[in-house]
Amino acid sequence: MKKIGIIGAMELEVETLKSKMNVVKTTKKANMEFFEGTLNGVEVVIVRSGIGKVNAGICTQILADLFDVTHIINTGIAGSLDAQIDIGDVVVSTDVLQHDMDVRVFGYPLGEIPQLGTLSFPADERMASLARSVCEKVNTEVKVFSGRIVSGDQFICDKEVKDKLVENFHPLCTEMEGAAIGQAAYLNEIPFVILRAISDKADNSAEMDYPTFEKKAAEHCAKLVEEFIVEL
Repeated sequence: MKKIGIIGAMELEVETLKSKMNVVKTTKKANMEFFEGTLNGVEVVIVRSGIGKVNAGICTQILADLFDVTHIINTGIAGSLDAQIDIGDVVVSTDVLQHDMDVRVFGYPLGEIPQLGTLSFPADERMASLARSVCEKVNTEVKVFSGRIVSGDQFICDKEVKDKLVENFHPLCTEMEGAAIGQAAYLNEIPFVILRAISDKADNSAEMDYPTFEKKAAEHCAKLVEEFIVEL
């Protein structure tokens, strides 16, 4: 029987989903609150991980160890690294990697974690395909893209840094948690997908009032997750 771990980055998004679920148990661990219950008849555990790769990795391991989740979904926001992706559009991961992992001095490619035998962590193909089709159905006002997402413990807003990420990794967007979630899910053999709403453009050409954006992004992510878990 499926039991889906949903890791949200935005409090507003977690609150939206939590308000629609039947919460049967709340567990506090590692400064995080895990809400266990059902959403649209599906067993879920919803949690806000906190910011950064360490928080995200710990959160994912707790979902694996304490709650025995069968799938992991991470939603949140990201900065675009492709000019055709507009604010509010959604990126579905094909794979994730850590852009700030650098042990090239030992012969590894930039971004590869030693001794794991993989440069990036592939999202579950069925989950990624389904997430894209569901998003296109429930969020008709935004475009959906599929591609690589990179993560690092840095908020990337400098155009030169963005250009370097594109040159090195060819990703669609950058954020601060997805690759750590992907790594932990990969090591625990749990299928996962990362879903990100875009908060700023690669060329910094467009702006949106952040509270307005956050509210819309949370709505889009919540709508997507609600439908996605039923079809999964």
